[in-house]
Amino acid sequence: MEKLDAAPVPLPAHTPRGSQAWPSVTATPDPWRVVRHGTDPAGFAQDESLFALSNGALGVRGGLEEAPGTTQGSFLAGAWERSPIGYHERFPGFAAHTDTRIPVADAIGIQLRLGEVPVRLSEGEWLAFQRELDLRTGCYRRHLRWRAPSGATLDIRAERLVLLEEPGLLAIRYSVQSDDYAGPISLESTIDTGRDAVEQGFDPRIGTHVDGGFRTLAAAADEHRAWLVQETAHSGVRVACVQQHRLGDALRCRYGGHAPHGVAQIIEGELAPGRQVTLEKYASYAWSGPHEDLPAEALRQQAGRALQRAGDAGFDALLATQTAALAPLWEQADLAIDGDPSVEQALRFNLFHVYQSSSRDGRASAAAKGLTGEGYEGHYFWDAEAFMLPALVNVAPELARSMLTYRHATLERARLHAREMNHGRGALYAWRTISGDECSSYFPSGSAQYHINAAIAWAIRLYVDATDDQAFLVEKGAEILFETARVWLDVGHFNPRRDGAFCIHAVTGPDEYSAVVDNNHYTNRMAQKHLRDAAAVARWMAEERAAEFDALAARIGLGADEITAWTRAADGMHLPVDPILGIFPQDDAFLDRPRLPPRPRVEGKRPLLLELHPLTIYRHQVCKQADTLLALMLAGDDVDREAKRRNFDYYASVTLHDSTLSASTFSVMAAEVGYADQAYRYFLDTLRVDLDDLHGNAAHGVHMAAMAGSWLALTWGFGGLRVVDGLPSLAPSLPAAWTGYRFGLRWRDAQLRVEVTRQGVRYTLSGTRSLRFRHGGALQELTPGGSIDVPLATPARLPRPLKAVIFDLDGVIADTAVVHDLAWRQLASELGVPFDNATGERMKGVDRLGSLDILLERADRRYAEHERLALAERKNGYYREQIERFGPEQLLPGARDAIAATRAAGLKVGLASASRNASLLLERMGIADLFDHVVDAGRIARSKPDPEIFLAAARGLGVEPHECLGVEDAAAGVDSILAAGMAAVAVGDSPALAHADARIPNVAAFDIKHYTT
Repeated sequence: MEKLDAAPVPLPAHTPRGSQAWPSVTATPDPWRVVRHGTDPAGFAQDESLFALSNGALGVRGGLEEAPGTTQGSFLAGAWERSPIGYHERFPGFAAHTDTRIPVADAIGIQLRLGEVPVRLSEGEWLAFQRELDLRTGCYRRHLRWRAPSGATLDIRAERLVLLEEPGLLAIRYSVQSDDYAGPISLESTIDTGRDAVEQGFDPRIGTHVDGGFRTLAAAADEHRAWLVQETAHSGVRVACVQQHRLGDALRCRYGGHAPHGVAQIIEGELAPGRQVTLEKYASYAWSGPHEDLPAEALRQQAGRALQRAGDAGFDALLATQTAALAPLWEQADLAIDGDPSVEQALRFNLFHVYQSSSRDGRASAAAKGLTGEGYEGHYFWDAEAFMLPALVNVAPELARSMLTYRHATLERARLHAREMNHGRGALYAWRTISGDECSSYFPSGSAQYHINAAIAWAIRLYVDATDDQAFLVEKGAEILFETARVWLDVGHFNPRRDGAFCIHAVTGPDEYSAVVDNNHYTNRMAQKHLRDAAAVARWMAEERAAEFDALAARIGLGADEITAWTRAADGMHLPVDPILGIFPQDDAFLDRPRLPPRPRVEGKRPLLLELHPLTIYRHQVCKQADTLLALMLAGDDVDREAKRRNFDYYASVTLHDSTLSASTFSVMAAEVGYADQAYRYFLDTLRVDLDDLHGNAAHGVHMAAMAGSWLALTWGFGGLRVVDGLPSLAPSLPAAWTGYRFGLRWRDAQLRVEVTRQGVRYTLSGTRSLRFRHGGALQELTPGGSIDVPLATPARLPRPLKAVIFDLDGVIADTAVVHDLAWRQLASELGVPFDNATGERMKGVDRLGSLDILLERADRRYAEHERLALAERKNGYYREQIERFGPEQLLPGARDAIAATRAAGLKVGLASASRNASLLLERMGIADLFDHVVDAGRIARSKPDPEIFLAAARGLGVEPHECLGVEDAAAGVDSILAAGMAAVAVGDSPALAHADARIPNVAAFDIKHYTT
């Protein structure tokens, strides 16, 4: 795999022995330039995604002009095909069709010939190769130094722009310089129609079964221009693509005509050593809406006009225009990371992709893969409003408005979808869509995700708060809010079996591993916020904009009784707290399900949904991504930090992060509750999803929500940004890896600079109006040009007050791990099963039967239950033989003093051990009287990392879990403590223990005063 600004990577197999890749000269990454070296074609598809250019309407992947390859593609947000969905058993309301964004004619092709010999890059020697994306200018450049089989050496350079201010315009500047070749050269410039949509394989995230696709209506080419017009078979979208060139003095266009797939123009010239030829290629697209029936000639002329403007201006002028168009983004983002330029570079790169892939005309939104590839069929999901819009609203609010304008444009389709789902009124937005219709054939994780309505409503409130765009609220936003709020009263009800609480049944939250559940916490909490906001907007409009409100209410039949019902439902929303764990159950049955058994680790990132039947997943307590935590991030203003910490600890232990959406939420929430190390680790996961291809599918397009999530992890996480009562609220913290950072926040007509160092935070305001905001909860006010210095926010990490400490035994109080290890090794030897240090490490903190399962993973046969029990007892016999000789001398240094000091501090002391011999060991070592309650594996049903053992210890001590501190030396034990809602102190320096609240080298370093004062 290629690496960012890395050392040389292997050359392709065709490179002769002795050749070298072009070495990287960038010791420290330039925060404004993303550079990749390397010539392994296996990484080219990922590079095409990373170096894709877009303007929200047109997207062009970063393939090579001379050899575009099978994964190169160009896309238009408005160019999609409609295909029927086939079901063996179809029921009412099932999605009937899917919309798929399909590749349009690709105009990057420039086939090179030396004399009559085609240049095939794979047959020559790559002496040097570099790709570069300049984030200031939005220009993609690449340089190839190549030696032909004949020995001729060429320098080939290409620059590419997709113009932000011309929706359908692509510009390429292409030059070839000769070292030692003299003779004719020709460049065949093409518009290629030979690319079809990728067929779907086993992975449903990429490809589709398209019925239809593009057909060519007309095509022609001459020495001046080449063009073609295509039309989709079913959606009725027409697309025209026209190209023309500006030629250097040494070039002339000899021929234009049809090519095997599309049209081509042949450009000829002469090369000599030390000389170069350059052409500027411009391609322009124009397209119709579905079934708009615009004449082909009208589209061709529209594209031609944009092409003429580009040709008249020239590449350098277009580059200056693009630089100027990007300047406001970088000015308002105002980003700097002091201490890690690679992080600053990655943040800029991610924000650039989200910015360039978001629609600007209100006719589209931001797809899950933007316009960088075919993943997810080009569909729009709820993450556009929940992740991408909040990342953009403070740096490019016009793009946030465009997203919401698209939702208003498809409101009628949402009304129709609500009728399909048997709702007599209101609107329900589709889970995945392009046209506005539901495109998911699997309703349990598709149509059941009613929370999309709440995400859109939440985004409207955020946008209006940040911009004060009351015109949008009155003209478009209010109608969306009211129509979508109506559905909650239809899908939910006041439940007499739950004391009249408002309950919402049979929905799926963001976590698709728990489908069609009752009272999904995320859905309920977001619906509550939605209903309250809809009611507040209705009251505001009735008072301040009475005429507009009366007209809207009359048009949609909205009565005062509905608005009252919204408030009543919000106030009565069912948001229970589990009495044992002190957390919000993800849904009514989530905590009742068993945890998913440990599974062998496999190479590569492969989500569970591609391994197990959905019902197997649904029956277990396992999360694909953040769900309850996301609710607390977006709508948790009324939840205290300690409760958020308990929820974080628990859900971190059951979440697989199979979705790239997940890490950013965990980063934000970890920062909020004071887990600095975890916040930074999750931040890096979302920061480099695509740059390091962490999920193995960046070749299908980059992950827009994860990219946006990295910006949220910076501003919402480390910056502590939230919106409280309509005002920005910040509580910045500083990651240990940095010496400082800075970001900008656009709020209405003010620009707030947030600068964070170890000395504190400096806020500086520019713009045209004053700004009121909060820092650490305290109200601040700045006038333009003013600044203020305040201390860093330091959230508490450990429970206050602390009432009990629960110790593990093995590895904390006594070193019995070596005895366990010897007993397991003896059993493994008798069974002929391999046993290594890694196996022993995995067994730490795990009970006897769980450890046996780990041992038997590598056995050559399956063991029946009675055999397993007998093997476990045999191992225990070997263990007991050893511990019969135990005494006080087996206590680890400082263990007795640490436990005695805890009792002397007035705290209760418990033991939570996976050993079934815990009580015997305490007696042998003479410390049994120091413990108020002991829980071992014989008293629980589920072993660590399940929280049962620590919860049982807390109950036995008569304290609440959040009043306890757990002390463990194993990762599974730390997970168990955190999942129980307790604070964790880890003993040891293993990286696997980094997620604990605190770490100590050994139990002798445990000082109870550190945790009680």
